[in-house]
Amino acid sequence: MKSDIVGHKTGLISKVIIYVLLIFLLVTIVVPVAWVFMASIKENSEFYGNPFALPQGVHWQNFVDAWTKARMGDYFFTSVMVTAMALVILLIVALPAAYVLSRYKFVGSKFINTCFMAGLFINVSYIVVPIFLMFVSGDRIVRSIFGTTFFLNNPFVVSVVLASTTLPFTIYLLSSYLATLPKDYEEAAYVDGAGYFTTMVRIILPMAKPSIVTVILFEFLAYWNEYIISQTMLTDPNGARTLPVGLLNLMKAQNARAEYGQMYAGMVMVMVPTLVLYMCVQKKLTQGMTLGGLKG
Repeated sequence: MKSDIVGHKTGLISKVIIYVLLIFLLVTIVVPVAWVFMASIKENSEFYGNPFALPQGVHWQNFVDAWTKARMGDYFFTSVMVTAMALVILLIVALPAAYVLSRYKFVGSKFINTCFMAGLFINVSYIVVPIFLMFVSGDRIVRSIFGTTFFLNNPFVVSVVLASTTLPFTIYLLSSYLATLPKDYEEAAYVDGAGYFTTMVRIILPMAKPSIVTVILFEFLAYWNEYIISQTMLTDPNGARTLPVGLLNLMKAQNARAEYGQMYAGMVMVMVPTLVLYMCVQKKLTQGMTLGGLKG
């Protein structure tokens, strides 16, 4: 009897500690985000008082100025374009590759799998300079032939680089999920006369929707918040820039001019799309992680 009481008290204390830690983590995440949203609608004069005070009103002009004067609108559309193209390129390449590598054994399949797995250990920060120098040399050749450049300051090329750098992880994640699906479905499709491509598109990929949604969310966050590649490949200050690059430039400029409202409005523009996407696909993301999409 005493042991049951002691066990009950121990379990209760453990639950209390866990809940306290969870509440603490929630506060550390929610408070900074809420503070940025509140700061984005404050006037500049309000920043010189108590920085944690509630806004006296809603100053939407911060968003208008950030969108137009600070060119955050141009940066926003560039980020949307780069992210969308990178996701399309990634899925077009990764889905067939993951399907073949996880469902079929052929000569060289282990070697190809090993090469993709080795790519998991390559940090993009280590290879961005060689990529940049390669593109500089490529632009010299293109300029000598066509009189223009192609590789640098080209959002499409940035999308290709982003998709290439995340391809190993994506294939690893998708392959882990696809390998758990029974092969009976494919055998039934082959009996009905379906080919390899039809079986992949109509049978296997619909079953892998949770894992695909997980990939899209993870890589969207990676592409949307990516800074190093965009800063290195988009070198023209008056040309296309992505939101993270434009936001850093805005922070430098507004710190000098003390336009804090515009700066925080720019931060909100970067955060909102990721928050909206996460809320839309939260259930699918949970399914993808639970059903084996992240298993090795």
